Amino acid sequence: MTDATLPLLERYRDRLARGGEEFPISLGEGGTPLIHARRLGAELGLERLYLKFEGTNPTGSFKDRGMVLAVNRAMARGVQAVMCASTGNTSASAAAYAAAAGLPCWIVLPAGKVARGKLAQTLAAGARLIMIDGNFDAALDAVRELGHDERIAVVNSINPDRLAGQQTAAWEIIDALGMAPAILALPVGNAGNITAYWAGFRRSAELDGTSLPRMFGFQAAGAAPIVGGAPIASPETVATAIRIGNPASWQGAVAARDESGGLIEAVTDDDILAAQRDIVRFEGVFCEPASAASVAGVRRLTAQGSIKREDLIVCVLTGHGLKDPDIVAPEEGSLRPVSAQIAAIRHAMGL
Repeated sequence: MTDATLPLLERYRDRLARGGEEFPISLGEGGTPLIHARRLGAELGLERLYLKFEGTNPTGSFKDRGMVLAVNRAMARGVQAVMCASTGNTSASAAAYAAAAGLPCWIVLPAGKVARGKLAQTLAAGARLIMIDGNFDAALDAVRELGHDERIAVVNSINPDRLAGQQTAAWEIIDALGMAPAILALPVGNAGNITAYWAGFRRSAELDGTSLPRMFGFQAAGAAPIVGGAPIASPETVATAIRIGNPASWQGAVAARDESGGLIEAVTDDDILAAQRDIVRFEGVFCEPASAASVAGVRRLTAQGSIKREDLIVCVLTGHGLKDPDIVAPEEGSLRPVSAQIAAIRHAMGL
């Protein structure tokens, strides 16, 4: 068991650090809760369902785990700026850690495809945004090319330091449970996270003899290139964080699936939104739509009998619901003011 009071990179220094490497930058990332979802589990017919809620990271998503390592190492190399392509969460994280490092941050974004909450974070941290007429995959292609300039550190998940840092979530799950789960379920967009989790579980198995979970990844039906076996030119889904048509870590995701005896399947937008509502209404945890793909997939497989009631399952919720509030915001329009009189309020309450 590691010391949870230490900064994330210090907590796992023996697995991450190079020699006497220093990690001066930390925003308090990691240490996110692993919640026993009793009510949601009962609804799904599962006894041991847990939610790893990455929305409590400093910028509200799992990206901070890898970004803290990538930016620390970029600063140590003496780069002059950091850069990334993003659908939102990576940009918010890169902007925050670049600000802490005193480095300029350039973000290439697909025009009109980024959730407002994520865009607001990125702008507030002082990042410089470039909107392109194209999707995320086009943005990443451009950033790859610009990254040949040694003055610039690209901090997308094509940067191996990003994936190395994201392994820490797997180690935290093992620390909390005392073992690996039978199934680790998570959304799949650019596929770096499923790749990193699998690497983390394998590292723990090598060092500590822990068991290995089956890796269950879920893509949105309108953005499911791995499921379909071919890139998608114009991916579409309400789950903006996984609206990606040609994942950078495609091969890593397939390896995680195949080596673990797992699967990568698609879930519909309706399934994702239903799961998002149920997660917060049964457990009080508000996650962004993309996060809910993990629960949507587990729900369907449980109904099909592919998951047993007693299986130990961890669903990763990758980001906070306030990152992408537009889906639920229209419900505000159904509210109508009533008189401030107690009788009127009682009537509105149905009392």
